[in-house]
Amino acid sequence: MDQLISPEETYNLIRRLKASGLPWDYDPEKHRITIETDINSEENIKVRLPVNLPHIDKLDNWDDSEESIGYILILIQAGKAALGYFDDDIMLDHKVFKSYMVRKKQGKSQVKYLKSKGKSRAGSRVRLANTVHFFESINERLQEYFEDYEINRIGLSCSKTLLPYLFSSKVSCPFDKKDERLFKIPKHIHTPGYDILVDTQEWLLQGEIKYPKELQSRVDLLLR
Repeated sequence: MDQLISPEETYNLIRRLKASGLPWDYDPEKHRITIETDINSEENIKVRLPVNLPHIDKLDNWDDSEESIGYILILIQAGKAALGYFDDDIMLDHKVFKSYMVRKKQGKSQVKYLKSKGKSRAGSRVRLANTVHFFESINERLQEYFEDYEINRIGLSCSKTLLPYLFSSKVSCPFDKKDERLFKIPKHIHTPGYDILVDTQEWLLQGEIKYPKELQSRVDLLLR
């Protein structure tokens, strides 16, 4: 079972969970709670927390009027990317990038093509140069965000093939792979653009609870 829940429902669920005595664990990298059950490890209850909810250790005395969570969302696919900086639920800045990186006939990015065919032709060299410039431009905008704003979280959607280009660019990425603020966006992302960036943020602002059907009654108690 999979259910989206509002930030208020998520906060109340955490309060009830802390008072219930049920064993649970918080994973800051995924910003997710795992509630252990007496069935088996594959039948646990998992709760993804809203992106603008503070670290769970701060929730006992949390007042949403006092603390603001600033975060960046980074959506990258071959030749297309969308970045945005958000303060709680407000988008303060965004940028969409496009570049010629895909071989039109095969629909394969030049990065993937290199693994099997090399880069001998002129078109291949153009696509490679565009790839380098593409990630330099992304990192330039990210550096601006880190200079201008407070960053509490970094949400990233990027394939393993393209990820090395983000972190090895001549224009350095302002965070590394082990940054404690970094989390993988747990959602399939369509072609990045402004609308997809907005949809992704709206989805991340909600909590999400996943559980086996036989635990419905236990989940109902936590959500009631």
